[in-house]
Amino acid sequence: MDQYAKEPHGDTLSRFPRRPGRRASIIGSVIALIALAALGWLAWHLTHPDTAASGNARPGAGGRGGAPATTVGVATAERADIPIVLEALGTVTPAATVTVKPQVSGVLKEVLFREGQMVRAGQLLATIDPRQFEMSLMQASGQRQRDEAQLENAKLALQRYRTLLEQDSIARQDVDTQAALVKQLEGTVMTDRAAEGTARLNLGYSRIVAPISGRVGLRVVDVGNVVVANDANGIAVITQVSPIDVEFSVPQDQVPEVQASAGSGAALPVTVLDRTHVTELGAGRFSTLDNQVDTQTGTVRAKARFDNAKFTLFPSQFVNVRLLLRTIQGAIVVPVTALRHGSNGDFVYVLNTAERTVSLRPVKRGQATADKLEITSGLQAGEKVITEGADRLKDGAQVMLPGDKPAAGGAGKRQGGRRPGGAASGAPAAAGSASVPASDAPASTPPAPRRRRAAEAPAS
Repeated sequence: MDQYAKEPHGDTLSRFPRRPGRRASIIGSVIALIALAALGWLAWHLTHPDTAASGNARPGAGGRGGAPATTVGVATAERADIPIVLEALGTVTPAATVTVKPQVSGVLKEVLFREGQMVRAGQLLATIDPRQFEMSLMQASGQRQRDEAQLENAKLALQRYRTLLEQDSIARQDVDTQAALVKQLEGTVMTDRAAEGTARLNLGYSRIVAPISGRVGLRVVDVGNVVVANDANGIAVITQVSPIDVEFSVPQDQVPEVQASAGSGAALPVTVLDRTHVTELGAGRFSTLDNQVDTQTGTVRAKARFDNAKFTLFPSQFVNVRLLLRTIQGAIVVPVTALRHGSNGDFVYVLNTAERTVSLRPVKRGQATADKLEITSGLQAGEKVITEGADRLKDGAQVMLPGDKPAAGGAGKRQGGRRPGGAASGAPAAAGSASVPASDAPASTPPAPRRRRAAEAPAS
């Protein structure tokens, strides 16, 4: 075979061999294909950063399908006592309230109490001028004594008449007339004694005393005024504040439970708090329920009694009532935030500690407090449940706890350029060197080995 080929016209031999020219065109085609592949890889890498990162992450760092693990909050199911408490809005009512009114008319002579003073039952509060009542008592006493003397004289005469009747010296009619006179005088004396007692009672009413123990309100009348019997305003109002009662409403659906707890014989403790639910004002015991349901509100009125030794409860004060009905002993409780609601009912996510995965567990809820919830079935004490971040989970999802460290090494995106320390992106990282995150790697430089091959190709 000739070394040189002829020209197309056949008259001039070519000075260059055919084989080297054909080889150069093949190398140029390979370089073009490599450049196109590099540009395609770079475009895909820029448009799919999350997929590249998840593909290079270490195994176990993400959930199913390569999704990143979710950081969650965890709590342990534990056994605790759950108090069953009925909360209601109540009104403080005094055990007794009395308006002290004068029972006789007269001039108010003395006022012996101070406004807001604590008084005892029987303590003297005020006096009315007693002179007119003393005169009335003297008059009634004199009338009684006069009639008693007439009665005594009539009885002696009757005794003599009966003696004469036995001697047949007097008519029986005279004896009967004298006996009737004695009975008449006995009635008169009895009337006189009643009038004397009334006069003495009125004299006693001139001294106004406290009928109950309690706190005296504001004074209504001053000394020197003429007071009238049974005046509507009276002279003072006494409110019994120790002990004191609190009235509140019980929903009709909870009345049977309240009756059952009260009927067991145990005293039901009741606590009252202020309007902010912060300060405890007193502790007492449940007293009784009303005998009918209020048709407008669907509730039954109830009453509790408090000693109120420190006078923290004030009449007509609005308070928050907590009635302890019973206590569930040794219940399994979890935080309220651990319970989730689905189409098939309530459930919780239980943490598998070793695998760092969660399992969906159907449960049944029981009683609840402000921050705790009873689980009656489906959960055991000591198991860990998810309390935060559960809305991003599903059965079998991978999770991370707040104390876990994120995965290191192999998690960065493989991109062009060199890693810190001078190693190429395609070469393994040197010992002790940290991997570069995908966001920090340069994206515009094609892989170094491919650039060298493209530069050396024409030289061959």
